[in-house]
Amino acid sequence: MRHLGADNFAAPVQLNEQKPVPVIAPEPEVKSSVKAEEKATVPESFPVATAAEKKNILEVNNLSVSFGGEIVIGNLSFNLKEGENLAVVGPNGAGKSVLLKALLGVLPYSDGSGKVAGQIKWEPGLKISYVPQKILPEKGLPLSVEEFFKIKGAKKDQAAALLQSVGLVDKNFLKKRISDISSGQLQRTLVAWGLIGEPQVLLFDEPTSGIDIGGEETVYNLLWQMEKERNLSIILVTHDLNVVYKFANKVLCLNKEMVCFGEPKQALEPSSLNKLYGGEVNFYTHEH
Repeated sequence: MRHLGADNFAAPVQLNEQKPVPVIAPEPEVKSSVKAEEKATVPESFPVATAAEKKNILEVNNLSVSFGGEIVIGNLSFNLKEGENLAVVGPNGAGKSVLLKALLGVLPYSDGSGKVAGQIKWEPGLKISYVPQKILPEKGLPLSVEEFFKIKGAKKDQAAALLQSVGLVDKNFLKKRISDISSGQLQRTLVAWGLIGEPQVLLFDEPTSGIDIGGEETVYNLLWQMEKERNLSIILVTHDLNVVYKFANKVLCLNKEMVCFGEPKQALEPSSLNKLYGGEVNFYTHEH
């Protein structure tokens, strides 16, 4: 069995002069708005503030990322404002996960010739939390929920408060093994885990991977609630266009280069979706 240490897991980072470095944040005071695990209220619409009320916390200009001389992301430019929810969509292999890692400074950005290509400019001092798509590589990992939270330095009472904030109110939940909880409980746990250290920005790679449609909506609603309660800025990778329309302020359509960017209703036009996915796209909405 593989032994996992702190290096296998993402932790909040603080940006200073656009370079992410580890930071230990004070224990957060968490206020719960979810009373029980199964309760979640889906918003009728996403409240959007005017541009004048928000400031840019991230500016990406002409970014290119390459592996082995091959361009994975080319000439990408976009921005993220304070308190915004940006959804990144695109087909498999489009560079979505690569983009998140580049934003964190984990991957270098170059044009394939070794030259730096583009600029990623974060507002200095931001605390960023990152939850990758495959954070637990071994299904039978003998790790309790409490031990999982300790990886990022969370104390027991802090972990319990964060879990309660996402509707996991069972007092014995911390003692359960990660391998024994349901997929829906795991995704809620990951939302809480991502909030350790009171980040101002949360990068989440496919937060509903492996759970059913009903569970997906619950998780996205939790993220929406955390965004409003904490003025959290979110960049999330998703394949669900229903989620984009319902929960995101902005959408970035990515297929190795930017296909569209803007508010979902304006950006996700049929021509853009056809170009993004390489063919005609039939879009259906979920009925609730």
